Amino acid sequence: MILTKSDPFSLDEIEKLKEQFNVYIKTVIDIKKRVCSAGMDRHVEGENILLEQGSNQADIWGGGIDLATKEIDYNSFINIRPRDNNTKNDIQSESIRLQYKELTKYFFEEIL
Repeated sequence: MILTKSDPFSLDEIEKLKEQFNVYIKTVIDIKKRVCSAGMDRHVEGENILLEQGSNQADIWGGGIDLATKEIDYNSFINIRPRDNNTKNDIQSESIRLQYKELTKYFFEEIL
């Protein structure tokens, strides 16, 4: 189940998001609009939802949450964007990583 919203996810919603991988939730966040799409099989699905809602490609980043360790990761194929100075799967900009981390904590405050 994919959920996209600008408010924190409830515990019930988080349970639904876990259905895809059980111990991991993939997330895609528009760091400018502060909108999160989560629970997809592939990050590109969340990216497409945000693009359809008017997000700019340069503001969309992917990663996820390891539910066992509560660690946030910054790894997704959608992050490979040389035109945005990101040549790897990981978010390379410390500023963008920090924004992604803070927004992930906001959206998943019930578990992080």
